[in-house]
Parts: sequence; structure tokens; C-alpha cells
Amino acid sequence: MDQNSILRINDLKVSFQSGKKLLPAVDGISFELKEGEILGIVGESGSGKSVTSLATMGLIPSPPGKIEKGEIIFNGTDLTNLTEKEWRKIRGNQISMIFQEPMTSLNPLFTIGNQLTEAIRLHTDLSKAETRVRSIELLKLVGIPRAEGILKEHPHQLSGGMRQRVMIAMAMACNPRVLIADEPTTALDVTIQAQILALMKDLNEKTKTSIILITHDLGVVAEICERVVVMYAGQIVEQGDVRRILKDPQHPYTKGLLKSVPDLRGKKERLYSIPGTVPVPGTVHNGCRFAARCAEAFDQCHTDSPQLFKSEKDGHEVRCFLHTLKEESDKHVGVTS
Repeated sequence: MDQNSILRINDLKVSFQSGKKLLPAVDGISFELKEGEILGIVGESGSGKSVTSLATMGLIPSPPGKIEKGEIIFNGTDLTNLTEKEWRKIRGNQISMIFQEPMTSLNPLFTIGNQLTEAIRLHTDLSKAETRVRSIELLKLVGIPRAEGILKEHPHQLSGGMRQRVMIAMAMACNPRVLIADEPTTALDVTIQAQILALMKDLNEKTKTSIILITHDLGVVAEICERVVVMYAGQIVEQGDVRRILKDPQHPYTKGLLKSVPDLRGKKERLYSIPGTVPVPGTVHNGCRFAARCAEAFDQCHTDSPQLFKSEKDGHEVRCFLHTLKEESDKHVGVTS
């Protein structure tokens, strides 16, 4: 594990019981999060992004879910071995999460103040008065005006953007070392989305909190992330520096995702979409999981499963036979010339 890494996922496999079968939702993924960085995890619905985040928070419902193998190393400790009591000391305190839809995450029966102070008092020894002061500080930190008044209001009285800011304030209540944001801008309009992303970047710089940003939008990743992990059908198909992946993607799936991003400067052509859908977990037994949707697939892609190829030059990783062939071709050219 890199000395600068605060979190490392190693060969993680998470499956769910369906009848008599165990279906792998996440299948042998490995990546690390460095101190103070913002890491993006990208992929379509069904690629395993949210399951990865829930496993990292110890929130996989069991049954039907189960971590079959792998490690989740946080600060030198394997979290997969923790009891629920031990998890409560870490969850919300050292590792926090912002969920997709704040309206379903906030309790409609309690005021914002009730819910925010509960998050603080659960993990700290602050008095009631000190907790109120801390709550107001947090609401101001995430850019909410008239913070004292907001404490008395219920979730339904706030806009979607305001609710999302409250969720971020609750997640930051105990100054966590890792913040997982699962599609934090999905239900928001473009203007509010930009504000929330700017807020997360600002919090990252001010508090040095490491952030995992889970999204299906490469535009969001380009905005604030330093490295990106691209997932497909429960596996990592490419990971590396954001700039390199956006400029020169190596995997056909990543190329398809980038091609699907609308270009406002281009001609008014039909928006590109990758043909087909993400396969149901456990249905692809042979070959590359993307082969059925890939325009560049050849015979080997349908029979053999490609491994992650790691570049010795910059650590860039890609799961594709085309990349392997390219490397062999480059070596051959280098020898003959």
C-alpha cells in the first residue's frame, strides 16, 4: 500500500443471493485513494459503483448481500473484519457518505437541526450549546444563508440544492478523513450542480478530506477529479490520471462514454449512445464482458477474459486485449528499428 494512501480496496468481490445462485455485483476490483485527493468512479447503472461505496461503508445488506473475498484497508485496518459496533465508530466519523437523493436520506418528521445535531453528538462529546454552534458553522461552511433559521425547518421546506448542502454538512460534521459522494448532483439542475461540485472541491482543499466521487457523468469527473476509475459489469476496465484518460482513452468502453458526452460546440447531430445494455451479473461466463457491445471486438474477446494491464511508465491500467496487442506491436517496432 502506498504510504500516501488512506484507503485501499484489494480484490473485492461482493455478491447477492438470487434464488440458489450468488450473482457477483462487484467482481475482483482493486484501487486506492490517496490522502487529500478526489477520485472519480464512473460507469453506467449496473456497473457496481454504488455497491462498491456501500461495501466501503459496511452497508451491504446481509442477506442477500455478501462480501465473498477481498480487503478494504482503511488507515491500516481491514474493515471487512469489523463488528457492527466497531463499524459505528468509523461510519459517519472517519468515513462519511453523501447519498444520491437527499429527500429520501433526510427524515421528513424531524427538523434539520435535530438531524444535524444528532450526527454531531453521536461521535463527539460536545455539549448541547456547543453542538448548536457547530451545526451553524457547518451550514455556513456549505454555503447556506440564514443558518440559524434553517435549523428550525423541515426537509420539505428546502429546495433540492439546499437539501443536498445539508447532507454534505451532515457528512462533514465530524471532519471525516474520507467522504464518499454517490451521484451527489443527479437530481439537481445544471447551475446547482456546478455550485455543489465547487463546494466539494473547496471542502477538499480546506479540510484535506479525501473524496470518492461516484457518477455516470465524465463531465463531472473532468471538473474536479485527479484520477478516475472506469467500471463496467462489476469490473474495473480502466483507471489512471483524468487528463490522460480524457485525452487518450484506451478501453473501447471509455471511448464510448466520452463519445456520448454532448458537445455544445458541435453540429446538431444525433447524440451517440453505446449499443446494448450492461449485462445482468453472472450472465457472462466466457470472454470480455463488454465484447457483445464492442465495435472493436475480435475472436479472442469472446473466448478469453482480459486481465488488467498496467503500464510501467505511468501506472495506467486497462482491461483490453487491444491494448496488449498494441504494446507488443510497439516493442516489436522498437527492436527492429
